[in-house]
Amino acid sequence: MITLSQYLLEYERENPDKIGIKNAIEDISKACIRIMDLVGRGPLIGIHGDAGEVNVQGEDQQKLDILSNQIILDMLAWSGNWAGLASEEMENIYHIPAHYPKGKFLCAFDPLDGSGNIDLNMPIGTIFSILPYKGGQNAPHNADFLRPGREQIAAGYVLYGASTTFVVTLGDGVHSFTFDRSIGEFFRTEKNIRVADTKQYSINSSNDRYWLPPVKQYVDECKAGKDGPRGADYNMRWMGCMVADSHRTLAKGGMFMYPEDTKNPDEPCKLRLLYESNPMSFIIEQAGGRSITGTQNTLDIQPTDLHQRVSLMLGCKTEIDYLQSLHQGWQQEKKTADKSDSKKLTK
Repeated sequence: MITLSQYLLEYERENPDKIGIKNAIEDISKACIRIMDLVGRGPLIGIHGDAGEVNVQGEDQQKLDILSNQIILDMLAWSGNWAGLASEEMENIYHIPAHYPKGKFLCAFDPLDGSGNIDLNMPIGTIFSILPYKGGQNAPHNADFLRPGREQIAAGYVLYGASTTFVVTLGDGVHSFTFDRSIGEFFRTEKNIRVADTKQYSINSSNDRYWLPPVKQYVDECKAGKDGPRGADYNMRWMGCMVADSHRTLAKGGMFMYPEDTKNPDEPCKLRLLYESNPMSFIIEQAGGRSITGTQNTLDIQPTDLHQRVSLMLGCKTEIDYLQSLHQGWQQEKKTADKSDSKKLTK
């Protein structure tokens, strides 16, 4: 087995135009090792529970949310590898202090995904997206992060569970590394991971009464099993953490969904494009799968805001293709109905 550092060094040797990405990703891995330690000792050192603050998303922050965010900012800011940082926990981007050297990469990250699982000792994770920065020594602006997901040069996540897993893509496939606590290194345990075409899906079924028709149709067909239109029995899983649910999809196949719904008309979508949807979609596509918002490929979206939220469905190509066809059919039916209503009004 090779280490994460060895893998990144080999990648740079084969791609001399990507020199610097090794040090950048190692910054993230070092920060995540510190977060891993806090996650493991949380109840013992008094850092579980609500922090009594609300983040820019309007969500209650956990103590570990705040600590994890600060750890990543501190680790990345001083290294000289980054031009700017954007966190799900902060309203605007974080500017590298003037007395630190500036690098050529931008990082958008979710410091601790699934924080509702913290006090339950269930899986949580860190997600990151890396973009190239072309502004030289000029300070970046929010707009520099507003680029389609296809412009990412690397993305990954760290899952803090029974073991700590670092999953990354640099556009050359997806590789998984497991942390060996005895020597303090990530070792590659899986390479060139592919999303399997299996009959399983992950979704929060408590929202079924708010789903749009194509999502409801898809899930109803899956629940009908081998006697239904899909002709196969499906399994459903839900862990309440995007990293964990997406990781299961990557490892076991099938599909993960967090679709648009009508529960809160002012906020129909939950997941953030820059910090969650884009990096996970890049990983899934590199593993041979697909990611959509409904009718649109996730990585083709032009972001308009740092904290833009989108519908997300990702997983094996067969299931995503079918779900996309349901959305396209529903959209066409809506257009036809709207035209019919318009004609009636003009008569």
